Amino acid sequence: MQTVFTVPPDAFNPGVTQHLRRLGALVLPWEQAVRERFDLALAASYGGLSDLHAPLMVMAHGAGYGKPTQPTGRGPAMSALPPVYGLDSQRLTRNGEVLAAAIALSCDDQLDILRRQCPEALPVAVVTGDPCFDQLVASLPERERYRRALGVDTEQELVVVSSTWGRTGLFGNWPDLLPLLLDQLPAQRFRVAALLHPAVWCAHGHRQVRAWLRSCREAGLILLDPEEDWRSLVVSADHVIGDHGSVTAYSAALGRHVLHLAPGLEAVTSGSAQELVINSASRLDPRRPLLPQLRSVRTVDQAAVARMITSRPGQAGPLLRQTMYRLLQLTEPGRHRRATPVPVPRLRSEVTR
Repeated sequence: MQTVFTVPPDAFNPGVTQHLRRLGALVLPWEQAVRERFDLALAASYGGLSDLHAPLMVMAHGAGYGKPTQPTGRGPAMSALPPVYGLDSQRLTRNGEVLAAAIALSCDDQLDILRRQCPEALPVAVVTGDPCFDQLVASLPERERYRRALGVDTEQELVVVSSTWGRTGLFGNWPDLLPLLLDQLPAQRFRVAALLHPAVWCAHGHRQVRAWLRSCREAGLILLDPEEDWRSLVVSADHVIGDHGSVTAYSAALGRHVLHLAPGLEAVTSGSAQELVINSASRLDPRRPLLPQLRSVRTVDQAAVARMITSRPGQAGPLLRQTMYRLLQLTEPGRHRRATPVPVPRLRSEVTR
């Protein structure tokens, strides 16, 4: 079985293509991919899906479906709630026909959203759980290895600052937070790490991001390249300061101490894990001393957040595999493999000048 990758036209296209090639993936030009026929296509985004010639499986690319979108007037009558991005008729259908042969959902509750927004897609929906969360859990036994690789001593606490992309992301809204943390937190007791959405690196370029953070890196900031698996940082963290992005929700579900600087509930969907975290986690105020805020965080219901991320904990790999082989019309070979720990992170040793 041969696996190839392609990237539809998008503002972040060059960065994604470069990333795939650095990983050693075979990348077909989009113009070639839409001319050929494949036995299965997997997508975690929605651009150009109607142009592909293959049974299509669509899945979320974050912690569930936590992003609202604007109503279009298409599809069934909407409630007062904003439509949920990714489970709406605009993205799942073309000319009244459902594009996907399978829609992978992480939670049972998402069936209700699909029933409300795109009922014609219900017959192809399958609840598979969340493979990202399963791999985070599988990585927990490797926590000390990750921390050693990051240069975090046993007695130190690791504060991870996570930002999604765009103007509403933490990095765009609060660029002074990282210098403030490095200045206010005692270096012998704390390490600070930055975890930026890959779109930040794609939009501005690797060199520019490192240049912006040069003084912070010289002051001890841990900065993972986007090619490194971000989940090792979440597993390693003691505290996570995030926004409305998926990393904040995953961190809360893993039991990390979470503070947020989210722009507001309008940035997330009702009933999502992201909404629960924003409602229940402490909000950081960068204008006040930071250390006391780290020491007085509100407890987030870890189990409740995890339930909003996955209804099939530990089962995503087997369930996704079953679905893919069904679409391929092939018998599954061998045994199901358990989720494996993410790789040990590697740090750049130099500071770009």
